[in-house]
Amino acid sequence: MDVLTKIKLVEAKLKAILDKNGVVMPEVAIVLGSGLSDVADNVIDPLVISYDELADFPVATAPGHKGRFVVGNLGDTPVIIMQGRIHYYEGYPMTDVVLPVRVLARLGVKNFVLTNAVGGLADGMREGDLMLITDHISTFVPSPLIGPNIDELGLRFTDMTHVYDVGLQNVFREAADKLDIRLLEGVYAQFTGPQFETPTEIQLLKGLGIDVVGMSTVVEAIALRHMDIRVSGVSCITNLAAGISDELLCGSDVVDVGTEVGPTVTALISEAVRNF
Repeated sequence: MDVLTKIKLVEAKLKAILDKNGVVMPEVAIVLGSGLSDVADNVIDPLVISYDELADFPVATAPGHKGRFVVGNLGDTPVIIMQGRIHYYEGYPMTDVVLPVRVLARLGVKNFVLTNAVGGLADGMREGDLMLITDHISTFVPSPLIGPNIDELGLRFTDMTHVYDVGLQNVFREAADKLDIRLLEGVYAQFTGPQFETPTEIQLLKGLGIDVVGMSTVVEAIALRHMDIRVSGVSCITNLAAGISDELLCGSDVVDVGTEVGPTVTALISEAVRNF
């Protein structure tokens, strides 16, 4: 099955479920990273749609990713939340990794908030800090745009000068100031995973000017910009990267820290999306 046909099949199934429940697709989508799943628990009057209800939809297998859409109001704002994303390291082709965000964009989502759990590289970062993504480096993962261009989605060559929308960045800065939340800013790099990076790889990344590293988000952002959708990104520093501290890295610790920071992430996103 070609990529566009698969997108259209999933799109039709999701739209049918929304129509059956009288739900109009919100213009804001939030993709939750590892440990940040509890943000969706704050949605008012939620409609929950499991990924396995959608034919040809990839199943989320990563720890802390429930694998479902949650539709409703976050504060005063209608949103659709991906409570669990698809990762390249799960063994899916890159077209499946970005399939969910492409489907949501085709159904009418205009603004995305991409969240993630990351390892912190920059000096002064602490576990539990939040960082606004201002740019990324995609060098270490395959582009989701490789292969024949899908003209229905976007242009063959996509400009990446402002992947993370400048206006949405300002909205997050204002929200953080209002709520007195420490919000760092920096550059994100995606590795494939699932193994954590080595200390030497981390030193390489620091030399390239990278502030945090994770295993998601960048390819979603590329796919969305290909479709001319506005993207914003917030990272939760759940650990200091290999070699930055003496502690060994553990996936369960990532989820635990993300859960602890969940209320702060919820407050920040809720305040920001009100002003999208």
